[in-house]
Amino acid sequence: MNEMTTPQEKLTIKDFTSDQEVRWCPGCGDYAILKCMQRTLPELGATRENTVFVSGIGCSSRFPYYMDTYGFHTIHGRAPAIATGVKLAKPELDVWVITGDGDGLSIGGNHLVHAIRRDVDLNILLFNNQIYGLTKGQYSPTSVVGTKTPSTPQGSVDPTLNPIAFALGSGARFVARTVDTAQKHMPDVFKRAHAFKGASFVEILQNCIVYNDAIWEEITNKKTAPDHQLLLEHGTPMIFGAERNKGIIFNTKSFALEVVTIGENSVTEGDILVHDETSLQMARMLGDLGEKPGEPAPMGVIYASEADHSYVDAVRGQMDSEKGKRTLKDIIRGGQTWVVE
Repeated sequence: MNEMTTPQEKLTIKDFTSDQEVRWCPGCGDYAILKCMQRTLPELGATRENTVFVSGIGCSSRFPYYMDTYGFHTIHGRAPAIATGVKLAKPELDVWVITGDGDGLSIGGNHLVHAIRRDVDLNILLFNNQIYGLTKGQYSPTSVVGTKTPSTPQGSVDPTLNPIAFALGSGARFVARTVDTAQKHMPDVFKRAHAFKGASFVEILQNCIVYNDAIWEEITNKKTAPDHQLLLEHGTPMIFGAERNKGIIFNTKSFALEVVTIGENSVTEGDILVHDETSLQMARMLGDLGEKPGEPAPMGVIYASEADHSYVDAVRGQMDSEKGKRTLKDIIRGGQTWVVE
């Protein structure tokens, strides 16, 4: 990393770009995410010496090498645990966790659950390409049923794991989604995640051009995207579609969200649900939206709810209360100990 930032210095994208050669496959969605992050950090007022990127194992986990900040390339699935230690040791740092659908939701699922439920002040970015890219294209927890890969030659039979539902079920208080091609949308999501005090979870739909190309084609293609993306904005009706004539209502019979066409069956704009990002019940329903044909994928901040407590502050408070009271030897040999004769 270069020299420390001075208070008068205004950083740019170049200041957050390391001298390392970026080694992803040409056309990989990771390039777009990287550039977006390098461009967004100066807008956040971030400094290189107070920014840390922690990754696990996978294509996405090369990320720390390409950022001119501090960083850890750790072990498979353990990035949330390492990041928790970093944040507890130095609470003033901005800590970003970079993981993938395989790294974070398979071997790392346990660590991710606990980082989220503890509400550690981390910015967790999960790149979801529905495949294991680094190890040559095996199916992942988020792969759709029937995905044929070297590890599932006849098609996967596992139910697909939903990252948004996973995060909400783990107790996340900030959950959002964006996509690698959304260079205007993604920075706004990063800024909201960074500003949130607690564990922020962002799913980034990302294309693997080699092993799972075009898996998000309907969402990213300019012609089809309006009909397959539901851009969320707090306090705004959930209307979408190329002609802005589709919307989301709550069906009182099925107790689920339903796609309707404005102007048909007496449906008016007044019938369309207004997005409330503070509603956990709405967030859970939005988390399931997009899994059925004809349903759009919610994009943006799905859930954001402030808390009156801080895990980091609580742990640091306990640490401070013990200062000077006991030595390390006292701690190790204190409490329940016994001698085996």
